[in-house]
Amino acid sequence: MSNNEQKSPQTLIEAVRHFSDLDCCHGYMVGIKWPDGQIWCPECGSTEVGEIKTRWLFQCKAKECRKQFSVKVDTIFEDSPLGLDKWLVAVWCIVNAKNGISSCELARAVGVTQKSAWHMLHRIRLAMRTQTYHRITGEVESDESFIGGRMANVHKSKRKNLPHHGNKAVVHGLLQRGGEVRARTVPDDRKATLLPLIRENVMPGSRLYSDIGNTYKRGGLNPEYLHEVVNHAIRYVDGRVHVNGLENFWSLLKRCLRGTYVRVAHQHLDRYLDEQCRRFNLRKGTDASRFHEVMRGIVGKRLRYGELTQAGSFS
Repeated sequence: MSNNEQKSPQTLIEAVRHFSDLDCCHGYMVGIKWPDGQIWCPECGSTEVGEIKTRWLFQCKAKECRKQFSVKVDTIFEDSPLGLDKWLVAVWCIVNAKNGISSCELARAVGVTQKSAWHMLHRIRLAMRTQTYHRITGEVESDESFIGGRMANVHKSKRKNLPHHGNKAVVHGLLQRGGEVRARTVPDDRKATLLPLIRENVMPGSRLYSDIGNTYKRGGLNPEYLHEVVNHAIRYVDGRVHVNGLENFWSLLKRCLRGTYVRVAHQHLDRYLDEQCRRFNLRKGTDASRFHEVMRGIVGKRLRYGELTQAGSFS
């Protein structure tokens, strides 16, 4: 455990008190950005850096540079006028809220406008994105879910032109039993779309469990995987063969979307999936450990407000 983690708060009330001191925020961010203790200039890479303590800034001493920079540079906080005391508490809240936290609720909690809170949450979701390149193995469940309004609410004249899942977004998920979950939006639930995703994320030779939907019915995964299916028209569990782990994840995801966020635009859905997947994968940790794990992902990422509003949605 790093010194940053040993000295950090363990509960929300401790976090609010601790990060209300901007010196503590600055010191914590220095440990996140430069964990080896060697501060370098983000402009030229020089390690000749001085500190302006009265303004929580650093200045490059290289003659050809001389740039001043803060700990926010090259993080999701870059160019934000909001103080780190608000940002770090916001990260703590979204990481540890089981059903998420809405932009309206965060706005009231930290004292910003709803639009600012909405932008903050999307920046934090970017940091929560799991960037792993290894393939999962062991016992793996594969399933799809559909996110969106009910078909009963679609006018009868429009239903005949919609696919079988209506106008809902299609989400595919993979769960390694005892391990992590991965989920992403896909254009459809056809074999040509889903099978390459499974091969990309699951090691050959793994035990793969799914339902008996059309995607899996005609095979295509054998003999690469030990693929077994369960027919939900007959039973939901057949020994080790079931997808109840992923059904549990879908339940948590939909409870979060319907209960907290109410409406989510399709173009933003992947970020909400990143949020829920990361929270699910860190479920066995403590509030403090989840916070530190997400904070390690803030460096090298940036999401401007214009990028979010290009599609004209504030969901």
